[in-house]
Amino acid sequence: MKKHFETKAIRTQMDRSVFAEHSSPLYLTSSFVFDDAEELRAAFADEIDRNIYSRFSNPNTQELVDKMCALEAAEDGVAFASGMAAVYTSIGALLSSGDHIVSVRSVFGSTHALFKKYFPKWNIETTYLNANELEEVEEAIQPNTKMIFIESPTNPGLDIIDMEYVSKIAKQHNILLVVDNCFATPYLQKPIDFGADLVIHSATKLIDGQGRVIGGLILGKSDLIHEVRSFFRNSGASMSPFNAWILSKSIETLAVRLDRHCENALSFAKHFENHTKIKTLKYPFLASHPQYKIAKKQMLKGGNIVTMDLKGGIESGKTFLNQIQMCSLSANLGDTRTIVTHPATSTHSKLSAEERALVGITDGLIRISIGLENIEDIKYDVEQALDKVIG
Repeated sequence: MKKHFETKAIRTQMDRSVFAEHSSPLYLTSSFVFDDAEELRAAFADEIDRNIYSRFSNPNTQELVDKMCALEAAEDGVAFASGMAAVYTSIGALLSSGDHIVSVRSVFGSTHALFKKYFPKWNIETTYLNANELEEVEEAIQPNTKMIFIESPTNPGLDIIDMEYVSKIAKQHNILLVVDNCFATPYLQKPIDFGADLVIHSATKLIDGQGRVIGGLILGKSDLIHEVRSFFRNSGASMSPFNAWILSKSIETLAVRLDRHCENALSFAKHFENHTKIKTLKYPFLASHPQYKIAKKQMLKGGNIVTMDLKGGIESGKTFLNQIQMCSLSANLGDTRTIVTHPATSTHSKLSAEERALVGITDGLIRISIGLENIEDIKYDVEQALDKVIG
């Protein structure tokens, strides 16, 4: 019998212990013991699959990885302390000095910092493309290009990348395609189905869904994950067993939470799309979105993020945030609680004004992570804040 997404999310569990627990237990241990010297030797020689040390593996992190692999249709995976640890490791483990990356320009601010500030120290350079110029992907490829890195939807611009199109080019040139799937999760989108070699998640966001813990994952082909795991075991960016246990429990409700998130977000987007204080509003499942057809092809639903560019620029953005009453002002997203963010002064403030303009982050851009409150209460709070903005 083929198991559906919700069933796999709930029923993928570790083996029960001698206590026959119904819900998976929490294994708070730094290390594991061995019966004899030969078992210890074989474990360290990778001749047997065995927990050794929780920096390497733990029953809780393994359950989370198994669950996410089942949902993403991935062969293997690794859990990390954060989403950015996963992004860093995807490059650090698989690229060498002198290699080259092609990336969409509109990536998360910390990912941008890795590409432009840190990896050049090790002679790994990145060429950026605008999300609406994918026909230039092939032109950007160099003889030393080893990876194409994309987000879809992008953060915070909500650009949608045609993964199937990019994947065909990557395969023609024997280049890895890495997709940050943070905004969609495997419930809304499976990049591997469209040709991705590796999928990255910030589990901190919708996978947790309640703003409690931090975590990240890399999922994909087993030969690539083997290299990732070797780097990970030595670099130490391990997810704690407690966080893995929380995230595994969270995944059990991922589908029902995202159904409501997406329902609320679409209703919100339709309500405010033509508001007089807003220049433009973007949501992947609005017909007005520039890549609406691609979004409908790749995604089950439109996600929980809506962006709106306020008339009046940075002053309007500040006024709007200061007038919010119920929604939270935070840099996080994917919470049960609606979160309002001003990227130009927070998540992407380290980018220059020119760099922000190139990825569509205007001074008046507001990113709203639509939560699970009653949609009418969310609309009311945003409406009353907009009323006080001088458009």
